[in-house]
Amino acid sequence: MDGTIDHTMIRVADLEESLDWYQTHLEYEEKDRYEGDGFTIVYLGPEELHEEGAMLELTHNEGETPELGDAWGHIAVRVPEGELEEYYQQLMDEGVEDYRDPESCGGRYAFVKDPDGHEIEIVQRDPDLTTWSLDHTMIRVEDADEALGFWTRKFEYDEVGRWEADTFANYFVEPEDAADEAMSVELTYNYDGRTYDMGDAWGHLCVRVDDLQEDWETLMEREAPEYRDPESNDDMYAFTKDQDGHEIELLERDLEADSLFPF
Repeated sequence: MDGTIDHTMIRVADLEESLDWYQTHLEYEEKDRYEGDGFTIVYLGPEELHEEGAMLELTHNEGETPELGDAWGHIAVRVPEGELEEYYQQLMDEGVEDYRDPESCGGRYAFVKDPDGHEIEIVQRDPDLTTWSLDHTMIRVEDADEALGFWTRKFEYDEVGRWEADTFANYFVEPEDAADEAMSVELTYNYDGRTYDMGDAWGHLCVRVDDLQEDWETLMEREAPEYRDPESNDDMYAFTKDQDGHEIELLERDLEADSLFPF
């Protein structure tokens, strides 16, 4: 079981404002949309979306203003190596608010925020990778060993990178033999023993699997939390949680289907 990350879901207060922001500044296009009773879901991504590339899911619940917690950190998007300052300045020229510029980040990366305050890191990658495509999603964890164990044992992900500093550490995990275009998960562990607030502005990570029932049974055998099983979701998807309560969706996806939604 080593399904690729399919999407990251965030909740937004004003759907049209958020769509305009991502379509204007990150050049995303709408991949699909579902209008429910009191809510709307929209999938976004670059025009040239690799089959292992991840999408961004925007969920808008009518009349709700999502609240950010600190258990979720950011999403990261790619720009070509050596062109960080150019792309950051492009965002500034387009009216994006200056949050953490390249100089304040040692020239290695930068950050902006979307209309709801979701942090977006800009990272430098191979120029052959699609500009603005999703590189990773960062979540904060309270025990690094437990977090790494969760992803490596239950989902069979590999640890592909780490950076350990004086006060914190970052660990990156992704499926074995993942394409360069795939999105990874960044686990951030702070050494001071702090706890985190989940909030409701972030929703979940979604892992695309080959066989929902079979992979769900594997997770249960590996003692993953049984949060929302396939049967309770009409056998279309399911949810577990990691050790800190971050929700993780399991989903089968036919990328060639007329609709990306299973319902």
